[in-house]
Formats: sequence, structure tokens, C-alpha cells
Amino acid sequence: MKLTKYGHACFTLEKDGKVLVVDPGGISPDFIVPEHVVAIVVTHEHADHFDPDVLAAIYDLNPTSILISTSEVITHMPDHEGHIAEPNESFTVGPFELQFTGGTHAVIYPTIPLINNFGVMINHRLYYPGDSFAPAPETVDVLALPVSAPWLKFSEAIDFMIATKPRLVFPTHDAIYSSAGNGIVDRLVPLLASPYAITYQRLDGSIEI
Repeated sequence: MKLTKYGHACFTLEKDGKVLVVDPGGISPDFIVPEHVVAIVVTHEHADHFDPDVLAAIYDLNPTSILISTSEVITHMPDHEGHIAEPNESFTVGPFELQFTGGTHAVIYPTIPLINNFGVMINHRLYYPGDSFAPAPETVDVLALPVSAPWLKFSEAIDFMIATKPRLVFPTHDAIYSSAGNGIVDRLVPLLASPYAITYQRLDGSIEI
């Protein structure tokens, strides 16, 4: 599979000429709508993961694509074929097998209501927890690791990485940091990952996984 990382929480996977788009939100300005999209995964309704205009643009170019998300997001996109992701469910679309985990967004502050959020394991290889640290359903080869957020403490991200034990980890959910802040992440995470034989790599473009 070809993995391409865009700004903040957005990435795509390409296999057999088909594309899966994940969390194309409102602060991923470098995202360009691809052709041959079979599905869009939106882990929850926050604007940095869910932008109706971006979804509409994807659908215009890929009208047979399926939106896989929470019930709240599906309701916002009535013209788009949708599938509500349920925790502990598996769903296959094109060459992509998806397994859903979690169910609830991480706590931002106790007085802010919790919303639905799910993690997703893709083709038994790549795991992305959305805005949570929900554990993966099986052994993880590649981990998309959230590294900055109002709900996130950096030590929790490191604990999650160590508990998950991926071969490769790349940072996501990082538009909140400046380039200098991302530089701090890029120095610290490899230092903390190396004792566990985990490789850390910031993705600028595409890699094969």
C-alpha cells in the first residue's frame, strides 16, 4: 500500500489503483482530492477531521465513494452514501479491510460533552485511533500517532506508542504545533521509541508500507 500523509490528521492509502481517504478536515490545506476514491473514513465530527466542503469535493470527483463515519457526520452528508462505523465491527470496501475500535472521543475537559469517535485498523497493517488512545484490535505494523491536541498529554502519546509496539510510527494530529514545536516532537519521539525497536518517521509525501 502507498501511504501519503497530508497536513494535520489527513492521510490516504492506495492499493490496487483504489484510494482510501482518512480525516480530510479543515486544517489540511495541502490535501488534493484524488481520483479512484472508494471510501472516506471520518473518525468524528470535529472540524479538523470533518469538512463538509472537502467531502463534497471528493464526492463530486468520486460519486460512488462511501462515507464511513459516525452517525452525526453521516447525517450532515445526506447526499453521500454512508456507513456508520460501530466499535468491534469489520467492514470491507474495495481492497481495504477496516476494523473499528473505541467509540468515544478523549476527554478535552470534564464539562465538555463527549462525542462519538472511532479508531480504525486498515488491512491488518496500519492503526489510527482518531482522537483517542483506544487500543488496537491486533498487532500493529504502522501506527499513526496523535502528538498534539487539547485532549492530549505528550507522555500519554508515548505510553500509547510503547503499549502498541508498532514497527513504524509517524506523527499525526500536529497542526496545533508550530514548526519549532514539531521539531521538539521529532527529537523526543525517536529517543523514546528506540529502546523498543520502534522506528519514528515524519512523513513528507508518500511511502510504501
